[in-house]
Amino acid sequence: MYTTYHLASAQEASSDILEAIKATFKSKPITITVEEELDATAYLLSSPANKAMLEKSIAQDRNNEHILIKHKDL
Repeated sequence: MYTTYHLASAQEASSDILEAIKATFKSKPITITVEEELDATAYLLSSPANKAMLEKSIAQDRNNEHILIKHKDL
């Protein structure tokens, strides 16, 4: 089983979360990993392929090179 808790900040961590984990997983072995959540921009730029595509799209927009796609072609 896999569960993700998203908190706006570490200050929101409470004993309620720990109790929810205990109730959900009971006596099963678990691993707890805590990591800082990336904002949307950082996430999109974290992949070299995404970063290149986004930079190309920004350049096209700046040069008024807009690509129109019809809804039926999606």
